[in-house]
Amino acid sequence: MRQAGRYQPEYREIKKTRRLVDIVMDPKLCALVTLSPIDQLNVDAAILFSDIIMPIAPMGITFEIRDGIGPCLDNPIREREHVKRLSVPDFAAGMPYVSETISILRNQLTVPLIGFCGAPFTLACYLIEGGPSKHFTHVRRTMHGDPDFWNVLMEILTAGMSAYLRFQAECGAQALQIFDSWVGTLGVDDYQDHVLPHLMRLVSEVNNHADVPIIYFGVHTGHLLEKIAESGCDVIGLDWRVSIAEARRRVPANIALQGNLDPGLLLGPWDKLEQHAQSILDQVAEPGFIFNLGHGVTPETSVETLQKLTQFVHNSTISPS
Repeated sequence: MRQAGRYQPEYREIKKTRRLVDIVMDPKLCALVTLSPIDQLNVDAAILFSDIIMPIAPMGITFEIRDGIGPCLDNPIREREHVKRLSVPDFAAGMPYVSETISILRNQLTVPLIGFCGAPFTLACYLIEGGPSKHFTHVRRTMHGDPDFWNVLMEILTAGMSAYLRFQAECGAQALQIFDSWVGTLGVDDYQDHVLPHLMRLVSEVNNHADVPIIYFGVHTGHLLEKIAESGCDVIGLDWRVSIAEARRRVPANIALQGNLDPGLLLGPWDKLEQHAQSILDQVAEPGFIFNLGHGVTPETSVETLQKLTQFVHNSTISPS
């Protein structure tokens, strides 16, 4: 979960002169940033360094990633005519730096590489709102007021992310993760009607072309677990608001779980962090579990704490509940 980032002194030095987009589009530098936490933390997989908004550019949308804010669009998509700005590109031609970065990483990594994309719903939120939002006013107005337009937008985003994930797998990514950062704002009925059909299609299309595991992660999604389990994904990532034990009761056994330590605990005393990490491990019924954070590493986290946590998990004995 956001392995490379502002908690790393080395990354902060790079960011003094290079924007995130610059790093992503420079294969050697992007590979360096991706590899750095693997060497530092001794984790069991690497996550390709990028941003969920990046594949939107070759699809025809101009954006800017603003420090402290995130992806922003000067011309949001709020009318049917605007959808014509979007198309599904040849990602090999539109994002050649991705294939080169993955090639470098596969030659150097000793652990699997995870590629990823933004989920259609979360990308739609950025495109319609024009940036991060607290209330998603325009999204809700569109979803309920013009469902035909909503479906057209979601369909092209689904097709685009399907092609983008397949492209990463073809380049050598060994697992794929779908990030649905904003979907927790929806209730179960809205998720069922306006999101799940598109997610199911995305997972199905990727599975039809790539034999790699698919992970789905959303924030504030504890109330949606049963519906997410219908998506066809192999792994469900959990935030810290729902316990592993509860999720295991609600999610079929053939779907693995990932999570779900509160990143805030990384900022506190070690004894409390160790206690919570052990509590998560005590709830695990093997097989099918990936220890992880319940969201991204916060900038204030120390490298030493992450190293100690990784070592603790590696040295722990899981006692299935």
